[in-house]
Amino acid sequence: MTLGFKIKNFFFNAFREIFVHHHGSLEFRAKIFTLLIAADENISDEYYDCIKDIGMQIYQGDEERTNLLIMTTKELVKKIKDENNLNYDTLIPHLQKELKLIPRYAKKIDIALLKPILSITKDKDTHSYQENILEFLQRTKEETLHTKQHQIELEEENLNSKYKT
Repeated sequence: MTLGFKIKNFFFNAFREIFVHHHGSLEFRAKIFTLLIAADENISDEYYDCIKDIGMQIYQGDEERTNLLIMTTKELVKKIKDENNLNYDTLIPHLQKELKLIPRYAKKIDIALLKPILSITKDKDTHSYQENILEFLQRTKEETLHTKQHQIELEEENLNSKYKT
């Protein structure tokens, strides 16, 4: 990597909230991918290739936004693997808290899109653990959509009126 790229990347990461449209949504998705990927001891580039395919579906071919998703996921996985102040014990409650604050994010949990990630895993125990994570995410999604339905409708109505010209 060139020095220019490193500097650009540093500033971008420091000011992501300013430069990235709907950064919270993108970061929420990255946290979900991180839960699945970081469960594997042997993280390969295949995971990130899979996220690229999924991101291109989510963002309808927007490669720049997809690359931001991959970059954010890599950062979060690195934080977990480096045993910074981010780990499963903090990430899962953080996701749950985000869903309480912004319940419409539950709609961003798409188990069918996440399943291909499990096909990369070679270890049976890790695969089983990742399946449990998917089950947890599905339950959390259903509970949030059920209990916060009215709040989600209001948020979406506010968003739609905010972005109409």
